Amino acid sequence: MVWRILALCGVGCVALLAAIGGTWLFLLPGSPARGTAPAIAKDETEASLAALKPPKRKRPLIAIVGINDMSETTDYLMPYGILARADVADVLTLATQPGPVALYPALKVQPHATIAEFDALHPQGADYVIVPAMSREDDELALQWIRSQAGKGAIVIGVCVGAKVVANTGLLDGRQATTHWYSVRDLQKHSAIRYVADRRLVVDRGVATTTGITASMPMALTLVEAIAGRAKAEAVAREIGLAEWDARHRSEAFQFTRPFALTAIANTLAFWNREQLGIALTPGIDEVSLALVADAWSRTYRSRAITFAATAEAQTSRSGLRILPDKVAADWPAKQTPPAAVDLPPARALDQTLHAIDARYGSRTADFVAMQLEYPR
Repeated sequence: MVWRILALCGVGCVALLAAIGGTWLFLLPGSPARGTAPAIAKDETEASLAALKPPKRKRPLIAIVGINDMSETTDYLMPYGILARADVADVLTLATQPGPVALYPALKVQPHATIAEFDALHPQGADYVIVPAMSREDDELALQWIRSQAGKGAIVIGVCVGAKVVANTGLLDGRQATTHWYSVRDLQKHSAIRYVADRRLVVDRGVATTTGITASMPMALTLVEAIAGRAKAEAVAREIGLAEWDARHRSEAFQFTRPFALTAIANTLAFWNREQLGIALTPGIDEVSLALVADAWSRTYRSRAITFAATAEAQTSRSGLRILPDKVAADWPAKQTPPAAVDLPPARALDQTLHAIDARYGSRTADFVAMQLEYPR
C-alpha cells in the first residue's frame, strides 16, 4: 500500500510539473520581435569615440583580465586577437592566479601574466581593462584589481556578462550600461545602474559595456578607431570580414522564446547523441576565428569542440597567444571533424559555422546558438 501511494504521488508530481512546464512554455513568446535597429546619431558616435580616447599613453596598454576557471571564450580571445592584429596598442592577457585559463565553453590558454606580475611591471596601470564574463562574478581578486586599475585612470570595458563583474565593483553605479540579453534583469537589480536598450556598446564616464558575446567584435573595432582613427579601423574590419561596427542593436530581437526553450530542452535530453568535435590546433591559427568556431559548436547542447595537436605543447596563435591542446592526437575521425572554418576571416568563420550547425543539427539549433551569442542571423 505504501509503495502504491508513493507511486501515485510520483505520477501526480510528474503530471503537475508537466502541467506547470507546459503553461510556462505556452506563455513564452513564439518568436523574437522583428524590425530594424534604430540608427545611431552622429554626435552620439563621436561622443563615444571621444570618451574612449587613450587616457594615458600615446601607444596604449590594454589588459584583458580573466579568472583561471571558466572565463568566457570569445569575450577573452576576440578583443585580444582584433586589437593585437591592429597593432595600435600593447595588448596583454591576464589571469588572477598562476597557470592557464580554462575558458568556457571551450579552449585553454596560457595568459601573458598574472595580475600581480602585471602590477609589478606596470605600477602606473593600464590604459584600458577589458573584463569578460566569468563563472564567478564576485571573485574578490578580480574585483579589487579592476577597482585599482580604474583608480589609476584606466577605462574599464565590461564585455557581455562581464558587465555584471564590473557592476559588482561599484564602477557602474550612477552610470548607463548594457549587457547580454539574458542578464539584463540581473543588471537591473543594481538600482544605481541605468540600463540602456538598443545599443551594442554604451560608454559612460570611463566605463563601457557591451551586449552579448559577439559584440566584442564591434567593440574592439570601435576601440581601434578611438585610438588610431577611422581609416585604421576600416582596414582591420576588412581583414576580419566585418562591414560595419557601430552601436546599432535591436534588443527586442534577442529574448527567451518558446523555440529557444524547446531546443535547449530537446538537445539536453538527447544525451546519448553527444559529439566531441576535434579542431586541429596549428601554429599561427587565428585566435578569433578559433574562438568563434569552438564557442559556437560548444553551445549547441549537442556537441563540444575540443582542440588536438600532435604534442601537448602550447601552440602559438596568429597574434602570439599560447593555446593549449585539449587532446594529444595526430588526427581526428572525419565524422567528428567540423567543416573547416578557422582559416577564414573571423566574421565569415562564424557565419560558416552557423550554416554548418544548421546542416548538422537543424535550423532551430543554429538559431539557438546565434541567440546565445547575441548575433543577428
